Amino acid sequence: MTDAKRAWQRMLSGRRLDLLDPSPLDIELEDIAHGLARVARWNGQTSGDAAFSVAQHSLLVDDIAGRLKPGLSPRDRLCAVLHDAAEYVIGDLITPFKSAVGPDYKILEKRLMTAIRLRFGLPARESEDLRSLIKRADRVAAYLEATQLAGFSPREARRLFGHSTRFDDIALTPWPPGKAKRLFLERCSSHAGGL
Repeated sequence: MTDAKRAWQRMLSGRRLDLLDPSPLDIELEDIAHGLARVARWNGQTSGDAAFSVAQHSLLVDDIAGRLKPGLSPRDRLCAVLHDAAEYVIGDLITPFKSAVGPDYKILEKRLMTAIRLRFGLPARESEDLRSLIKRADRVAAYLEATQLAGFSPREARRLFGHSTRFDDIALTPWPPGKAKRLFLERCSSHAGGL
């Protein structure tokens, strides 16, 4: 017997995640780390021997958020690391494609992110201040990735993402998936340990 309209994904942990109605009980950090370490930013259109993964991007955003607002709580730092966690299942769609897909994509992403946050004892939604901080850190990361790895000129990247010379000391080299997964797990465990 087959599922006529299968809307679930089997994870390596053995969990079966319903994409239409995700449960926090079906979310495992190991699955998130494994998936994000293999999802390429910029649709893989980056330089280097490995793809620049969403896992590595997530750690970069956490680092930048910590520099933008020193003294962030472990809870807020965990929110920063997990800001793109839904992409372990739905992939990293580039912004122009998200616009073309329309609002249905955003609905699925929001449901999944809510389940992920609840799974790790975080509020279902971040505060507006934290959301704004993470978005700012995400844009700084996008500028660095665009100019260092994705072939954008500084002028083009500045127009799309803005630019702050405060972060020009960050040099990016894509990591292999195993390293990205391990460091993602370590960072999440470190922040979760401070809750």
